[in-house]
Amino acid sequence: MSNLSVPLEDELGDVLEKAMRRADLSEEVLAERAGVLPARVHDAIDYRPDFTTAELSRLAAALDLNEVGLCALGCGQYPLPESVALPFCVHPLRMKHGVGFANAYLVAECGASHGLLFDTGPGLEALTAQWPAAIKSVDAVFLTHAEGEHTGGLCAVVARFGLEAASCPTGALVPCGRPMGEGERQRFGRLEVTALSTPGHAAAHNCYLVTAPTAQPGGALLVSGDLIFAGSVGGGYFCPKQLVTQLRRVLAAVPPSTVIAPGHGPLTTAENELRYNPFVV
Repeated sequence: MSNLSVPLEDELGDVLEKAMRRADLSEEVLAERAGVLPARVHDAIDYRPDFTTAELSRLAAALDLNEVGLCALGCGQYPLPESVALPFCVHPLRMKHGVGFANAYLVAECGASHGLLFDTGPGLEALTAQWPAAIKSVDAVFLTHAEGEHTGGLCAVVARFGLEAASCPTGALVPCGRPMGEGERQRFGRLEVTALSTPGHAAAHNCYLVTAPTAQPGGALLVSGDLIFAGSVGGGYFCPKQLVTQLRRVLAAVPPSTVIAPGHGPLTTAENELRYNPFVV
């Protein structure tokens, strides 16, 4: 599956709405600050944007967003990075959910028949339909957060592969789960998984940094759940300010070449999102 064929999770209206929630601004106040008509802000949020580049620049300033990234998104030209080599194989499992898609990921040493599963999608049937034939078993399951499109069929997956439980964020109330907190590591052959606690979208939310410490050359994968998407962030349902704080912390902590595997939308890199993501300024 080509990453370039996967559409962005969020359009301009989604980004504006999330930024307005973070800044606690109404459509009318944003329109006044940006010097545009309120009806045009409403149209953009309703997926009918019609802004000039100058207006997008003023909207970015009013919402404290990355101007370059917002303009690129508003013009339908948000850049995605070329593929980055990793010392292991990543299998994105893209599953239909509502009007969009949710992602789960299998990570394995290339050529191996077993690996690590990150999130389980909306249900076992959907997960099974996307399952790569080469992977016969799972050594561990990791959950980014307890939301239906990411934890469907969790106990059935745990049972199918003979596991005791799935690793999940501390505080997440999920059956068949056990907590994994900030900085905790687990090792599986050459693969190492480190948990990063990233509340914001949900009170209990983890990202997972996957590395192969002994591999040359190196490389890292960040399974980001609903913390960050290519060109956007997850909804700050628990706390939008905490979400952006954690976003900036994590992007600053990982190498720029780190591949980001989000809960929705295409793969990206830390370097790409540091440069273009509207919420990174």
